[in-house]
Formats: sequence, C-alpha cells, structure tokens
Amino acid sequence: MSKGGKSDQEEGEENMAAWLVGLNTLKIQPFKLPPLGPHDVRVGMKAVGICGSDVHFFKALRLADYVVKEPMVIGHECAGIIEETGSEVKDLVPGDRVALEAGIGCWGCDFCKEGRYNICPDMKFFGLPPFHGSLARQIVHPAYLCFKLPDNVSLEEGALCEPLSVAVHACRRGNISPETNVLVMGAGPIGLVTLLAARAFGAPRIVTVDVDGNRLSIAKELGADGVFKVSTNMQDIPKEVETICNVMGAKVDVSFDCAGLSKTMSTALSVTRAGGKVCLVGLGHNEMTVPLTTAAAREVDVIGVFRYKNTWPLCIELLRSGKIDVKPLITHRFGFSQKEIEEAFETSAGGGNAIKVMFNL
Repeated sequence: MSKGGKSDQEEGEENMAAWLVGLNTLKIQPFKLPPLGPHDVRVGMKAVGICGSDVHFFKALRLADYVVKEPMVIGHECAGIIEETGSEVKDLVPGDRVALEAGIGCWGCDFCKEGRYNICPDMKFFGLPPFHGSLARQIVHPAYLCFKLPDNVSLEEGALCEPLSVAVHACRRGNISPETNVLVMGAGPIGLVTLLAARAFGAPRIVTVDVDGNRLSIAKELGADGVFKVSTNMQDIPKEVETICNVMGAKVDVSFDCAGLSKTMSTALSVTRAGGKVCLVGLGHNEMTVPLTTAAAREVDVIGVFRYKNTWPLCIELLRSGKIDVKPLITHRFGFSQKEIEEAFETSAGGGNAIKVMFNL
C-alpha cells in the first residue's frame, strides 16, 4: 500500500497525488512511493471514483471514529495499468489493466484466518486515516489485490468494482435469491449498486425509496420494479410502511438500509416481514432510535454489512457478462489538475444530479 519511504522511480520523475490538507482543502502535491517489494506491483492510476466517505473526510475531516489528523492522500475506488512488478509476482505483467481491492488485512488475527478479513482490526485501507489513498499518478499495492480486467470491461468500470463489491457483499449477507423480495432504502450510489446486485442475484421484485425524486427516476431506469418518495418525518413511518407494502405487492423479505438514519432503519424494521432480514449497509449514524423490541418479537434479523470480502472476481464477471451495467452511474468526469479536483469534490458534495464522479488520470 502507500507506505511512505524512498521512491524507486527514475531520477527526475515525481509522483503526484491529491492530498487532503484541511477542511474543504485539497492540494496536488508530491507523493513518494516505497521501494517495490517482491510481491508488490506499481500501478499507474487511470480511473478513480469519489465515494461518500471521501466527501465526509473532505467536509468534516472525519467519518464515524476515523479522524484525519495529518495531511492524507485521499481516494479508494480505483483501477489502472501495471507499470512494474516485484520479483515474485507471477500472474501480472506490465500493461495489464487491473481493478484494485482497497484494503490489506493483517492475516494474523482470527478474523483474517477465518476469511472475514473485511473486519480485521488492523486493516490498512486506502484513504482511511492514517493510511494514504489512491488518487495519485502511481501507487504501490500487493499484487494479490490487483485483478485483471477483461477486454470488454473499462477502467472506469473497474474502479466501480469497489462500490459494487459493497453491494455484492450485502447481497451475500442477506442471502438474496429468486425467492427474496428486496427493499432498498436510499438511492445514492450504494443504494443504486445494491439494486443492481440484488437483481443480478435473482431478486424477483425490488422497490427503492428515497427523499429525492431525481434519484428515484434513476433507480427506475436501472430496473427497480417500484419506487416511492418518502419524507424525513418520523411521524410518517406508519403510512409509508403501508404504501411500501402496496408498491411491493408482496411481503418484504430483505431490506437494505443504505442511508443509515433513524428514519430509514425504523422503516426497514417495520416493513420487513416476520423472520426477514434488515441489512445496515456501511457506516450510518453512530446512534439511532429504532423500534428494536417489536422487530425482535417478529424475529427480524439485523445484519451489519461492512466493506466486502472476496468479491472482485464476481464483480468483474458480472460486468463482463453484462449482468450488471454500472456505466449509467457515472454522471461527471474530471481530469487530474488542481482546479478539477476542487470542482470534482464540490460537485460530488453538492448532490443534485451527481451520482458517481470519476477522475480520469
């Protein structure tokens, strides 16, 4: 990963990266790479997406318990081209186009040994303090976390394997199948890829709800069977639950809360059938007020979904086969200049019609 130390780039070359140096302040500055280890590769970054977590750090210098305490290279949704390989790397060669998995587990803890490396307490994750990210001209990363892209999958699509991986992991955790009707709470980028993944996993009926009518229109275009605009008022939950059931036309087997608010979680717990599942995807609010006792009395399972594990091969196959098309999610593209990185983050933070903002390096 981005470990610091002396770069082994050619004399005179200088690697540049987007550094988060303060509130709402990004600067393109030099970023030294470490020497290439025997199992590492050096990758020229070509496509990097902006994630909601990047925006949180940009706007507040923190996300949940993760706090930016010193300047940090940002970014973690990425794909690029192999430029150099370590002496022990056998499966990749310079010129290969790859999508990069963002987190490095310690492989010594019980979670890693059990295969649940996504909850490793010592994970080194791109752009999560104190570790540097991937919005840079070049990065160094373990070869086993770089996955070759088929000829018909673009580098931009490769970068979107990261958010798609969250959705695939969520669908695995929720046991989505042709027998599960799905509710998606939230039509932001994660909600939309969860819709796409649930369809690919065979969900027969999917309903998406959000407070934003424009995003619901996108969800409908991406294949949602029904959409419903909800309010931010907790008092509206009972009538909204009734409407959601009507729009679904069947019982809700699994709900994905992709917003992480008291309102969305309360709605999901209330609308999901007895014996169903509610999956809380990603990092929502630290504290929520929810009707947990009544949900427990109906044996509604609450399932956490954090990052992903062993998802890149499936994501790439879903893209290669055409079962999932993430290209419509990319609404804005920017180059890698000081002006453009500032505009890109303000565009992403501003919401509006922006879904996925992508850098082309």
